[in-house]
Amino acid sequence: MTKMTSRVFNFSAGPAILPEVVLEQIQSEMLSLPGVGSSVLEISHRSKDFDEILNDATSRIAELTDLPDTHEVLFLQGGSALQNVMMPMNFLTEKTQTADVIVTGAWGKKTAAEVSRFGNLNIAWDGGDSGYNKAPQQNELQLTPNAAYCHLTSNETIHGVKYWDLPETGDAPLLVDKSSDLFSEPIDIKKYGLIYACAQKNAGIAGVNVLILKKELLDRCDDRLPSYLDYSKHSKAGSRFNTPPTFAIYVTGLVCKWLQEEKGGLARISQFNQDKASLLYKEIDQSNGFYSGHAEKADRSIMNVVFTLQTEDLENQFLTEAAEAGLTTLKGHRSLGGIRASIYNAMPMEGVESLAQFMADFARKNG
Repeated sequence: MTKMTSRVFNFSAGPAILPEVVLEQIQSEMLSLPGVGSSVLEISHRSKDFDEILNDATSRIAELTDLPDTHEVLFLQGGSALQNVMMPMNFLTEKTQTADVIVTGAWGKKTAAEVSRFGNLNIAWDGGDSGYNKAPQQNELQLTPNAAYCHLTSNETIHGVKYWDLPETGDAPLLVDKSSDLFSEPIDIKKYGLIYACAQKNAGIAGVNVLILKKELLDRCDDRLPSYLDYSKHSKAGSRFNTPPTFAIYVTGLVCKWLQEEKGGLARISQFNQDKASLLYKEIDQSNGFYSGHAEKADRSIMNVVFTLQTEDLENQFLTEAAEAGLTTLKGHRSLGGIRASIYNAMPMEGVESLAQFMADFARKNG
């Protein structure tokens, strides 16, 4: 049973809720790591003590994802914004090469915006005409023959859209922003050329980006690149090309430990997440239009439930009364408005049940 004490149910899209047991372990070890005599905030990134932390986090990610020998785990800084630059810099080795980008929302647009600096950009599909409320079918994609790579965002946090079925991209490696759904479901790593995830949603705290990279792609990296922006340099240095975000990596390891030991792995957490999301979508669907979901039903996210009410005044009233009930950070992104409930792995069932009950009560009183 989750102990809530004076804590609210935090539905923030990121930085987001962490498991309480992880917060408690951080608290207990903050002054001094067991057997070390110093805080994790103080130890050298070159020490044997940090070796254990880094190796533990890497091993747990490998175990959770059934990591094949063809891929490796890296920890970088700079968030997804830096990855948007590093991907075309590393993998568009000639200005004449083309990268395909599938744009299902705001984060896909940001990725696409950087490509043309380094090569040709092909927007293989853009959901802007429908307000970014769905993902494309395979036959809707306009892919480039011999593209250097294809990029997509697997879960768009702002619009609440999930890309459930990965596209077939031929020989073009698939590069995927999984910032908001990494570790939320089982994953077949062999289908990906690169996965990246800024950790402050499902994998830990802000400051570290978890990468899972197909090793053969490192052959595209060469000395034309600034050293820090070269994936191969980070690979050769074992994620320690420069001082890594040591504390954030430590937290990621603890989150992975929680997923393994408390939640039973990715298949079980996936079912848990689907059960949570279904409670909220049920309230939306049975509200007779009082609540309107943004995403089409087939493409709904189970991480970010995005919906609107009939008027902006009602939305403001909803947010105020929800906060008074201990349900916080539900305001939708400024670009879209409405309500957004981010229910990542660490959101307990009690939080979602409380929100679903609040939604039912609010609709009954104001409908």
